[in-house]
Amino acid sequence: MLETPAPSQTRSAVPLLADIQAARAVVSKVAQSTPMETSRYLAEVLGSEVLLKLENLQRTGSYKIRGAYYRMSRLTPDEKARGVVAASAGNHAQGVAFAARELGIKATIFMPLGVALPKLQATRDYGADVLLRGHTVEEPLAAAAEFAATTGAVLIPPFDHPDVIVGQGTLGLEIFEQAPDARTVIVPIGGGGLISGVASALKQRAAAEGRSIRIIGVQAANAAAYPPSLAMGEPTLIRTSATIADGISVAKPGALNFEIIRELVDEIVTVSEADIARAILVLLERAKLVVEPAGAVGVAAILSDQVGEDPGTTVVILSGGNIDPLLMQRVISHGLAASDRYLKLKIMLPDRPGQLARTAEIVAEANANVIEVLHTRHGRGLQLSEVELELSVETRGPEHRAEVVAKLRDAGYDARLVLD
Repeated sequence: MLETPAPSQTRSAVPLLADIQAARAVVSKVAQSTPMETSRYLAEVLGSEVLLKLENLQRTGSYKIRGAYYRMSRLTPDEKARGVVAASAGNHAQGVAFAARELGIKATIFMPLGVALPKLQATRDYGADVLLRGHTVEEPLAAAAEFAATTGAVLIPPFDHPDVIVGQGTLGLEIFEQAPDARTVIVPIGGGGLISGVASALKQRAAAEGRSIRIIGVQAANAAAYPPSLAMGEPTLIRTSATIADGISVAKPGALNFEIIRELVDEIVTVSEADIARAILVLLERAKLVVEPAGAVGVAAILSDQVGEDPGTTVVILSGGNIDPLLMQRVISHGLAASDRYLKLKIMLPDRPGQLARTAEIVAEANANVIEVLHTRHGRGLQLSEVELELSVETRGPEHRAEVVAKLRDAGYDARLVLD
């Protein structure tokens, strides 16, 4: 049990290692100890051994089940009888729904109207009552808080609670046992529940052995609340932009999480949407792993050279694998483009027979593969004697991409890159 200090006492917000170790016996009733695999490809990129902690293979598809189950296991009989309520766009919803089913507790989950169908269906399949509200995460959060106030249901927060942090910290214990020589651990950050628990466990375990572990947090650049908050010295509300990493799109850090992260986390970096898409593609192709955008940001940090020199044995937490197949389709396209393996061109052609065939022949001579063609006479700005050709071409990388464009231009065609 977490110790509560007397009013006259002050101590760190960091949970005690003994509390995290005790929580592990509880969490292990539902959460499996997920595998850890070596990535030779990422090791070549980083220049050090890279290990992937596969929480994307966890029950419910993410680490969230750890904190949700531990928090709910500590409810009193009266609280359990009143039921629980939560708000989430996906992973926290599934974690709470699954934990409620296992503990025999009624669960009500508020989700945004645009939630991905697989996440919505999975949450319902675990037995929760799902209510759709609004188009952003903030609206379901407000609805869940109102529901708790009016019905007496216990609100289960996604990150800002001691029990949730301790539950997530059990992942840190697994990492230390599976990779005892790890010198760097890279963790996705949204509100901060995962990294505050993992850092608490790892830093204390390492200190007990007289050594240190470097903890790097990673946020999506479009929803990075921690850098400005740390600069201001307090949790600060930011305006987020759209990001494919919706699982870590949080506008304000958790208060308790902020204190722990400020004390324990060594560095926080941000990654772009293109970086994230490329990371998902690398994991799919090189490691044969399906990882959601929020879960892939640690790999994105490696690919974008943000880990620093001589990191030593590096563990990257793949925090979740719940990705909508339709989003996966779009992400793969963006990942190919970010890796210079997908090229879209607009070419103005004279409106006479044989021009389409000639451009296809030039692309074939460059050993590139045309995967889509759009041929129109009705584009804006076209002369009566012109047609517009849009080619989507698969290439082998930056040099091959440049070769294809050069061959078309050398043949006299005005080939223009289209940037989506």
